[in-house]
Amino acid sequence: MKYEDLTRDIIGAAMEVHNTLGNGFQEVIYQRALAIEMETRGLGFSREHEMPIFYKGEQIGTRRVDFFVADCIMVELKALVQLEDVHLAQAKNYLEAYNIEIGLLINFGARSFQFKRIYLNKKSGSSENPDNQGSDK
Repeated sequence: MKYEDLTRDIIGAAMEVHNTLGNGFQEVIYQRALAIEMETRGLGFSREHEMPIFYKGEQIGTRRVDFFVADCIMVELKALVQLEDVHLAQAKNYLEAYNIEIGLLINFGARSFQFKRIYLNKKSGSSENPDNQGSDK
């Protein structure tokens, strides 16, 4: 899989944050901690990365992704008891809007660490890989 090593490194950093802090904090706390962890591991990223949204060639606004790692992977963080379809849809929309091949949806709010890898399928839009849900247990 393309970017497998890089996504594994990001997931490992996020797991370390979850193992250290546990669940129950606001998303911004996990975002700050993950920035420290990824920096420690030498992962290049931008935080709160603002990207334009276009409609028929016209820029109509911007959105911010939590992290844009190595100029190729979008990382969206959540701190929820349970991920819902709307959160997955948001991450998929980011991939499609920005034409990014792969993204990670990471949830720190559940007792067990959770993540999903999401891929941009150029023919039919984006899709998730259901086998890539993680747990630290």
